Amino acid sequence: MTTTPQGHEDRTGTGYIRDHETHPPLDFPGYRSTALRHPKRPLQLLPHLLTEVTGPLLGEGRLGELDHDLTRQHEGEPQGQRIIVHGQVRDSDGQPVPHSLIEIWQANAGGRYRHTVDNWPCPLDPNFSGVGRTITDSDGRYRFVTVRPGAYPWKNHDNAWRPAHIHFSLFGRAFTQRLVTQMYFPGDPLFFQDPMWNSIPDEKARERMLCRFDYENTEPEWALAFEWDIVLRGREATPFESEVDDD
Repeated sequence: MTTTPQGHEDRTGTGYIRDHETHPPLDFPGYRSTALRHPKRPLQLLPHLLTEVTGPLLGEGRLGELDHDLTRQHEGEPQGQRIIVHGQVRDSDGQPVPHSLIEIWQANAGGRYRHTVDNWPCPLDPNFSGVGRTITDSDGRYRFVTVRPGAYPWKNHDNAWRPAHIHFSLFGRAFTQRLVTQMYFPGDPLFFQDPMWNSIPDEKARERMLCRFDYENTEPEWALAFEWDIVLRGREATPFESEVDDD
C-alpha cells in the first residue's frame, strides 16, 4: 500500500490511487447490488494501447444541433418544469477543462426512465427521451436545457425512493478516459434513506454533488437555472461513481 502526499491510498498494489474519504466504497452494504458487482479479486492494471488513448476523438462534429437541449429533441413540449443546468469543469489546480464531452441521462418529470426494465406505473413522456450531450467550451463551461426529474421507487430496501438526480458522464480525449457522477438538487427530503448519497463518507464531499439555484441565469417565462461545477481531482473533487449504473 502506498500513500500520496494528499493521503490517498493505493490499496491494490497497482498504482491506482483512490480517495477513500471522497468517493464511495466499491462495496456498500446499504446499496444491495454492489454486493453482486464489486470486484472480489485484486485489481489488475491493464496498459492502454495507442489506439485506446488516442481515439476516437470526441469533437464537436459528433454532436447534433439539439443534443444539449432535451426539451427540443421531439416535436412536442415535454411535461414538467423546464430547467437550465450549467457550470464549469475544473481540474485539481482550479484550471478549466476545455473540450471535454459531457453526457447526461435522467428520468422524466414523473420519475420514469425510457428504459425497457423501468416499468413502474408512471407514464412515459413521448416528447422526452432523457438523454443529452455537449462539449465544454474553451473555458470549461457547459450548458444543458432539460426538465427537472422526478423521484422514483426502486427495490433496494423497504419503501425506497431515489432523490431527484441527473447522471453525468465526463470523457477525456478517448472513451477509456471516463468518469461518472450524479447531480442532486438542494433540500431533497429523500437524502436520509438513499444509499448512493450516504455512501459518500465525507459530508462536505456529498454537498459537492448538490447544484445551486441560480436566479441570475433564470430565463423569464422559459426556464429556471441551476449551477453545478465539476472538479475532477484534489480536495474539492466531485465524488464519482465506481461503476456505471442506470439507477
